[in-house]
Amino acid sequence: MKRLVILASGNGSLAQAIFDADLANQGAEVVALICDQPEAYVLQRAELRHIESYLIPMVADRDLWNIELENLIAALRPDLVVSAGFMRILPEVITTRFKIINSHPALLPNFPGAHAVRDALTAGASETGTTIHWVDAGIDTGEVIAQEKIEILPSDTEESLHERIKIIERGLIVATIRQLVPSL
Repeated sequence: MKRLVILASGNGSLAQAIFDADLANQGAEVVALICDQPEAYVLQRAELRHIESYLIPMVADRDLWNIELENLIAALRPDLVVSAGFMRILPEVITTRFKIINSHPALLPNFPGAHAVRDALTAGASETGTTIHWVDAGIDTGEVIAQEKIEILPSDTEESLHERIKIIERGLIVATIRQLVPSL
């Protein structure tokens, strides 16, 4: 069975989609969740699914935090790490040591970074979507694995567009994990 470790920071709707997917049929299981926010709802989601959770809150010394995160990931022995709304840039020592994918709410290389939905609206883009990509040491610069587009509607706000993106994002990340598992 291939081991998946999920990284998440917030509500956890993306993580929930992965928890709910029947990945055992593909020979994979979620073995742990790592979170950096003590109040994140994703921790409750993992608890309800009996998924072991680890909390590593950010500390003043980022190098110490990076070492703690790297050591924990290594101890969990993942075949794949899935960044599902983990709002931290990972250091190169982690991105080169582990296979990590990320979900981003835009069609990369357009609109990298933390404000992708807002940036797409500000730019007047007619479409956006979601991208699943390999994580490297850059900010949303890793190789694209899969993308799905949606039209930006004239009535879209940042919130409404982000909610529509999340719907397709959940399906795409699960489909991408299913696609990757056999080759891990």
